[in-house]
Amino acid sequence: MAVNYFSKILGTTLIVLVVGSALIRAMPPPNPFQCNQTGCILYNAYGVWDDRKTCHVTTVVYPTTEEELRSAVANANKNKLKVKVVSKFSHTITKLACPTAGNENAVLISTERYNSSIAVDVASLAVTVDAGVGLRPLIDRVEEEGLSLVAATYWEGVSVGGAVSTGAHGSSWWGKGGAIHDHLIGVRLIVPANASEGFARVLDLKGDDPLLDAARVSLGVLGVTLSLQREFKRIIALNFTNDKDIEDEFMEHGKRYEFGDIQWYPSRYVAVYRYDDRLPLNTSGDGVFDFIGFRPILAVIPQTVRALEKAAEATKSVEAKCILATLSIAFRKLIANGLKNNNYFFTGYPVIGHQGKMQTAGSCLYSPPTDKYSACVWDPRIKGLFFYESSVILTASTFANFIRDVKKLRDMNPKSFCGVDMYDGQPEDSVAVDFNYYRADDASTPRLNGDVWEEVEQMAFFKYSGKPHWAKNRKLAFVGVQNKYPNYSKFVGAKNDLDPDNMFSSKWSDEVLMLGQEGEGVKEDGCALEGQCVCSEDRHCSPGKGYFCRRGLVYKEARGSDMNMDVASSSATTLASNVRAHFDSAIASPRMCIDLEMLAAGQDGAPPICGINSRVGKTGPSSEFVKEGKYTDLAL
Repeated sequence: MAVNYFSKILGTTLIVLVVGSALIRAMPPPNPFQCNQTGCILYNAYGVWDDRKTCHVTTVVYPTTEEELRSAVANANKNKLKVKVVSKFSHTITKLACPTAGNENAVLISTERYNSSIAVDVASLAVTVDAGVGLRPLIDRVEEEGLSLVAATYWEGVSVGGAVSTGAHGSSWWGKGGAIHDHLIGVRLIVPANASEGFARVLDLKGDDPLLDAARVSLGVLGVTLSLQREFKRIIALNFTNDKDIEDEFMEHGKRYEFGDIQWYPSRYVAVYRYDDRLPLNTSGDGVFDFIGFRPILAVIPQTVRALEKAAEATKSVEAKCILATLSIAFRKLIANGLKNNNYFFTGYPVIGHQGKMQTAGSCLYSPPTDKYSACVWDPRIKGLFFYESSVILTASTFANFIRDVKKLRDMNPKSFCGVDMYDGQPEDSVAVDFNYYRADDASTPRLNGDVWEEVEQMAFFKYSGKPHWAKNRKLAFVGVQNKYPNYSKFVGAKNDLDPDNMFSSKWSDEVLMLGQEGEGVKEDGCALEGQCVCSEDRHCSPGKGYFCRRGLVYKEARGSDMNMDVASSSATTLASNVRAHFDSAIASPRMCIDLEMLAAGQDGAPPICGINSRVGKTGPSSEFVKEGKYTDLAL
């Protein structure tokens, strides 16, 4: 009965979305700053940081010129203030942009108004831009000159400076690769200085300067210079097919299609191959890729989906979660994931359009503030979708085995991966895998089947030594990160040279630099539920709600984290004492949180993790982050 209800409600929601999404406008995202007489608070685009703690700062400044920006850094240095640079988007999940842990004196430098200069050098095939320039204005300006920015993110709600600093990327193994920083040929950087130099100085780094790679960190970027190519078009088609050979085919797919990726739905044994190549500019076609997840949407739709997710979590209804996942896949197939042969509708494959309209999307960004009825699906003002996003970069040589392990876990119970979709990129060098999955309103609420997702997450980061995206992920993703880069010490040395007093460092960046060297620090009760730790005791999960620590099913060394299952009855707690012996052998080993009520229902295999969205995208040659003989481009 409940299953039919979920199906009918979501089916109606999707029909409304199909009919109306092409015509909807949305209110723009909220300002990330809220200030009063006592100071300011910085929010990210989702309204909540990964640790759910507030980011307080003393003040926010809005420079409009290079000199004003230099003066802001100089003033902060002179007065011993912590500093971070933030764009108007503040689209990070980690606390990368927060300068302090509490109410210490700190200043945020917003680049919202430092965004006027876009200088295109047609002869040199290069463009130099202010750090605060948004990705969409940059792309449009470049194409006015008959040129194309080859690498760009799927989401255009980022500033150029932020995209470069955090290793943001599209999908390509060809040429220099799909990461924006791979196409960086120059950067102007502002760093602290002594009193005789005015407390701040500007570095202009180009070409083979040994600091160029290290300068990609977000210490105060003034502007960047990126390489361009002559304008071209893209041709895209999607093929929904069986996933049986995905681990063997991804490499050839990336080599054959310049911008190809793969979306994977493990529970349905479906892989969606994106055939994506370039075409000459004179080819007929004016299509766009208005990705469904980045479109403006009537607020009632994500609110309804969120209510259904919460109901499924509360009732522990795996079936309901899988219905949501199934209908989502059907909807994506129906509208080709947002591809349009014109500005309004999809009429059939292939879709051909200009590079700038096919690579990046974000139509929910552009509408008047007076529109109160629609928004981006994650806008905290509408209380719609609320989720985690984890992103891991795996080498191509390990990605196939990672997929095989995930399939083993999936095959124990195919429903366990309802809602997972994965985009694959750059086979020669590395594959970036993105996972989007449900997050509870309250930090103490376990997630439905979270233990299975926890195992997949740890497989990626620990077993296969995946590298984290610096603007995404939960804290556990950064454990041992310094051991994954051979030249990590060179980066730290460059950082200390450029910022000797750690003015641009923060509690978050300091913790990340030390995670794995000094352990995870103090583990609080329930810390594993939100990925703030890896559980080693039951109290790190939620034993009162029936969640305990256990080892993984396929990856036996998995060490738990935020395991799922919303409400556990008192009978589950009673049952726990009877079943604990089953897991006694795991007590001394790395383990994970498990819902014993699910176990009691006979699901001792792989509890389902419906509702996880996972995306894999190719990154470029320098996605190894610390290349031999060069510094890392870690953003701090």
